[in-house]
Amino acid sequence: MTTNAAGQVGQYTLDNGLRLVTAPAATGQVAAVNLWYGVGSRHEVPGKTGFAHLFEHLMFQGSRNVAKGEHFDAVERLGGEMNASTSTDRTNYYETVPEHALDLALWLEADRLATLRDGMTQEVLDNQRDVVKNERRQRYDNAPYGTALERILRLGYPQGHPYHHPTIGSMADLDAADLEYVLSFHRLHYGPDNLVLTVVSDLDPEDVRERAERYFGSIPVRERIPQAPDAALSGPIGGPVRESVTENVPAAGVFLGYRVAPYGEREFDAMHLASAVLGQGQGSRLYRRLVIERELAAPGDAADLLPFRYTPSLMLVNMIAREGVEGDALEAAMLEEVEKLAAGVEESELDRARAILERDHLQAVSTPSGLADELGSCTQLFGDPTLAYTWPERWADIGPREVAEAAGRLLTAENRLTVRFDPEEAPAAAEA
Repeated sequence: MTTNAAGQVGQYTLDNGLRLVTAPAATGQVAAVNLWYGVGSRHEVPGKTGFAHLFEHLMFQGSRNVAKGEHFDAVERLGGEMNASTSTDRTNYYETVPEHALDLALWLEADRLATLRDGMTQEVLDNQRDVVKNERRQRYDNAPYGTALERILRLGYPQGHPYHHPTIGSMADLDAADLEYVLSFHRLHYGPDNLVLTVVSDLDPEDVRERAERYFGSIPVRERIPQAPDAALSGPIGGPVRESVTENVPAAGVFLGYRVAPYGEREFDAMHLASAVLGQGQGSRLYRRLVIERELAAPGDAADLLPFRYTPSLMLVNMIAREGVEGDALEAAMLEEVEKLAAGVEESELDRARAILERDHLQAVSTPSGLADELGSCTQLFGDPTLAYTWPERWADIGPREVAEAAGRLLTAENRLTVRFDPEEAPAAAEA
């Protein structure tokens, strides 16, 4: 089934460099459109952070032919869904519409690619900058443990490294954004030659190609292709390094991080399996030992990987203490379980880990929208959309010894960062 599905993927490159990927939808009468632009927070420079994410908002604020808010309205009036997201390595925009509305979706996307700068004004920039700053307050600054990722990235990657900062950017950099720089950022990064367009539908692939050519084919390539900042990095973190935070949090929180291989390499896959053995699902080691048996931590998945394509990724191990449990006790117990991975992994644990990762992957590609996103990801990051169907095969021949050896090599104090949150002490009761 995997081979047959992968064989139905269509790949085309237009004269202006746009890469088009097509695939059949599992459900009829629906078209999923997904655009992966090769620009993310790694392309930002110090002092100019947050611009890739800012554009995720600006792209919905009008262009030459579409007024502010009309892109959303046009899609939602048809019963469609749409959104966008930003990461370190890409920005993507996506909509799922009735199949008969595919032309509208393609026209809307092509129009804002070609003419967004015509609709950009200082008022639009000021408005969306305030929206992003408010998002930062809500999701990062004013949320319990909300600054954990920002602190983790600062410890895991050196000052000036393109992965040192989160996609949300800093308040100071957002305040300093000016219209001319915003326009130049779009000019540098938003072009058909930096775009993977994926369409999942029941339509004939050649029909989809003709439509893509009709709407996107006349958009010129970028005048200048910027060079991405150097993300090369080797060796361990140089730890143990840590940051301790005392804040208004409900309980102690322990966040451990370890550098592993870039996303797509075999060592990454081995550590992905290690993270599932250690902390994904109720059968994982951390859940069984620290949640159920020792009652030190609150329930929840405790380990995963930040998949960075162009630099070493991070394996994260995170847990929140139960009420009355000190952070020191939880941290010591977590480190004990992490270190035990190097001593060996059972085949049954690895079978369970493979099943979890494969389940998550199959769920991701089970809808037209999810499949379109995975196809776009595999094309933009690896140049091969068929990986969206074959990815689970990567875990099949990684055995217990390889996982344990990778864990022993990477899950060390020298390669460890720790971000620790502890609750503020309650004020002493006033004397009578």
